[in-house]
Amino acid sequence: MSEVKIAAETRTEFGKGAARRIRREDKVPGVLYGHGSDPIHLTFPGHELLLALRTPNVLIALDIDGKSNELAIPKSVQRDPLKGFLEHVDLQLVTRGEKVQVEIPVQAEGELAPGGNLLEYVLDALPVEAEATHIPEGVTLSVEGLEAGASVLAKDIKLPGGVTLAVEEDAVVLQVLAAQAEEASEGAEEGEEAAEA
Repeated sequence: MSEVKIAAETRTEFGKGAARRIRREDKVPGVLYGHGSDPIHLTFPGHELLLALRTPNVLIALDIDGKSNELAIPKSVQRDPLKGFLEHVDLQLVTRGEKVQVEIPVQAEGELAPGGNLLEYVLDALPVEAEATHIPEGVTLSVEGLEAGASVLAKDIKLPGGVTLAVEEDAVVLQVLAAQAEEASEGAEEGEEAAEA
């Protein structure tokens, strides 16, 4: 995984009013914490941070006030529910070689067995433990030919070297459901017609 370099500034103003002023300047308030140190309150350039956060679990190389360089990963991102802009971000300090627990996106590929079956994501993100500088961007699972009742367990997923599961091996990640919606609605309509007669 590549690093994204972002320049950040320490901030001394806190509260809603200060956060609004920061956002009006197209910047994002945030906090950097971890390794037992005191949290550092920072301001990030809004556009650069937004682009960086498009990659899940992105590794961010922070240049803080031009003095110190730190590595961090996003832990909590708050967005405006309507407009989608960044409101606040929490970053966790990491070091090279350090193992961290993160959730990586799960994607399915392939066609289910014929019959109108439905694919349900029980977990849309898989909890794993990986080295901070080698976090996979996600996992892709083949669902080719799976029939109703089939499921994919966490232990069935092939993970890259150095990455381990941070969830029970028997946890269901994906399952195939039989399509029953049409049958149920047809039965309800027949029941309504019988009641009217």
